[in-house]
Formats: sequence, structure tokens, C-alpha cells
Amino acid sequence: MSIWRSYPKNLKVLLIAMLINSTGMAFLWPLHTIYITQGMGKTLSEAGFVLMLHSGAEIVGSFLGGYLYDRIRGKRTLLLAVLSSACCIFIISVGLAWPVYILMMILLGLAIGTIFPPIYALAGIVWKEGGRKSFNLIYLVLNFGVAVGTSLGGIVAQFSFQYVFWINGFTYVVFIFIVWFALEEPESVIETAKIKVKKDPVLGPKQEIRSAQSFHSLIILCLGFMFCWVTYIQWQTSISNYMHQLGFPLSAYSSLWTINGFLILLGQPLIQWFMARKKVPMKWQLLSGVFFFMATFGLLTQSHAYVGFVAGMVIMTIGEILIFPAVPAIADRLAPNDRRGMYQGLVSGAANVGRTIGPLLGGLLYDGFGPTVLLYVCIFIGGFALICFFTYQRFQYTQNEVSSVKVNK
Repeated sequence: MSIWRSYPKNLKVLLIAMLINSTGMAFLWPLHTIYITQGMGKTLSEAGFVLMLHSGAEIVGSFLGGYLYDRIRGKRTLLLAVLSSACCIFIISVGLAWPVYILMMILLGLAIGTIFPPIYALAGIVWKEGGRKSFNLIYLVLNFGVAVGTSLGGIVAQFSFQYVFWINGFTYVVFIFIVWFALEEPESVIETAKIKVKKDPVLGPKQEIRSAQSFHSLIILCLGFMFCWVTYIQWQTSISNYMHQLGFPLSAYSSLWTINGFLILLGQPLIQWFMARKKVPMKWQLLSGVFFFMATFGLLTQSHAYVGFVAGMVIMTIGEILIFPAVPAIADRLAPNDRRGMYQGLVSGAANVGRTIGPLLGGLLYDGFGPTVLLYVCIFIGGFALICFFTYQRFQYTQNEVSSVKVNK
């Protein structure tokens, strides 16, 4: 409790709001496919098509959220995004014809994608002295909400899918009230949104060069983040089919995600404490995380026993803890004051791109060549992530050397 009191008020508001939001979202997102196939009587391929459109809209929403943050501030962006999400959910809950449902799912994806860039951008401002701690806490709260929401969503859905939509919509309404009345926009964000800083005739070129260097480094970082998500999402798609093919029941697969949530809640604070105590640079934290991802798929190529999947989930979760909070924290460090939203929007967009193309790529490889080839390809893709994470910072150093020569001339 004393640790909670030490956090800034605005950070605590963000944490509470995101806990409620992630819990409400987790009520619904695992049940979308079931609702479309069983509730609406559509095929699995039709459900996959709609969810692909939904994920694609989230990508656009990520960029939109970053853009709006830099233009109209974080609080207004959050309220607009969450209000739009709530309206979409309540409209869907009344029961829609198939074409209208598809349209509302696209709009819902756009609204949901807009939420996360301002959250991460604000997290980097409201507790600057906390460094990466803000992002670690956001990540921890999101996963706790997912663990609670997914466990309760299935129970509620047994009574009625409409109840699931209503609860999800109600959490958005609570989110709106918390942000509206409790979140105080930091002054630095307000000033950045209102005015443009005049360029100094001497420092202007240097500032522009640094901004370009940071942006180039961010693009490489986001590319590596996308590769990580392409492999990570296989656990939610292709590997579930692989386990079913091997004869494991659905309960065995669900238990793996229980292990995942348990490890994140208990292991994430310990791992991040260790990283901070040993002062491990975030670059090496990212590289270590990718090695854990690659080791996971390497293990699965050699083991068909359930204990192999359990060990793989444990290893992958450690990698997830190392990578997922670190990328938005690095983006916050790289971002100029007037582009925090855009930088976090690119990070969220990269994750959404990975979540969108990952299932398609995994399905094509699984159906065309089998699960073993898919697992080896995931290791190969992890190699690309390693290259990106290893070079993003070095790329910035190289640009610094070149730019210093240009400016001195």
C-alpha cells in the first residue's frame, strides 16, 4: 500500500482506468468468434474475415490515436476514443444484420486502436522520474485485467451474449467518468498541443537532425516489435490447432494461458526489479526477450508432450515480460515533446500489424507445410527481430556521427 501511495495521482488514475478497460475488453474479445459462428450462424471463415477487418481498423486507429494526441491532447483523445467504443458496443448489443455488424466491428476496431497511444504517451509524462516503471505498471495492469475478464466472460456468456456486450459497454462508461473527473492533463502536454516551439537559428538544424535520427531508430525498433508479435500470436492461433491435432483437450490449452497470466502477475515485478537493480540496458533486455521467444519455438520442434508446451509457455512469458513493456518505454525516450503521440501510435500500430498478419501467415504455413515448418519459420522470424533490436540503437549512434560532421561544417 505504501508503494501505491508513492505513485503520482495521474499515474494511479491511468492504472485504474486501464484495469477497468482491459477487464471489459477481455470479457468480449475471446468470444467474438463464438458469437459470430454460434450466435449469428456464420462460418469460421466469415468470422476470420470480420476479425481481420477489425484488426486492420485497429492499425489505423493506432495512428489516429497518436495523431490526435499531438493535436488535441491526451485526455480529449481518450474520451473521444472510449465514447466511440462504448457507442459501437451498445449498438452491436441490440442485434444487427450481418452487413451492419461488419461495419460496426470495423468502427469498433478503429475506436479501440485509438485508446492505447495516448495511454502510453501520458504514462511517459505523468511520472518522468519513474522511467520505465510507468510502462511496466501499465503492462502489468493490462494483463491482470485480461486474466480477470477472460475468466468471467465465459461465465457471463453462458447466460447471454448480450450481457457480455452490456458489461463491456458499462466498463467503457466507467472509464469515461474516471478520465473526465480524475485525470489532470500535464501542463507540458497542454503547451505542446497549443503552440509550436520556434526554431533557434543555431540549434534548429541540430534539433531537426536529432528528430530524424530518433524517427529512424523508432522505425527499426517497431519493425522488430512487429516480428515479435508475428511469432507471439501463433500461440493464440496455430499452436492451439497444433495441440488439438496432438490430442490435447481445450482445457489443457486454456491452462497454458492461466500459467501465462500467473507468471506475468508474479514474475514481471521480480524480473523488472532485477533488470533495474543490475542496470541492464533496455537494448539487451529486448535481445534477451527475443532469445526466449526463439528458444520457445525451438523447444516445441523437439517435444510433443504437454510438459513441453508448459515449458514453452513459461519461457515465452519471460520473453514477453522483457519485450512488451520495454518497446513503448524506449519510444517515449526517443520521442520529441511534440511527437509523443505519433511515436506511441507507431508502436501500437506495429503490434497491431503483427497481430493482423501473424494469423494469416501462420495459417498458410500450417496448412501448406505443417506445424514443424511453422515453428522453424518462427525461429527464423525471431532472427529478424534480433537484427532490428541490435541495430536500432547503433543506427542512431551512426547517424549522430554523420550529423555532427554536417552541423560542424
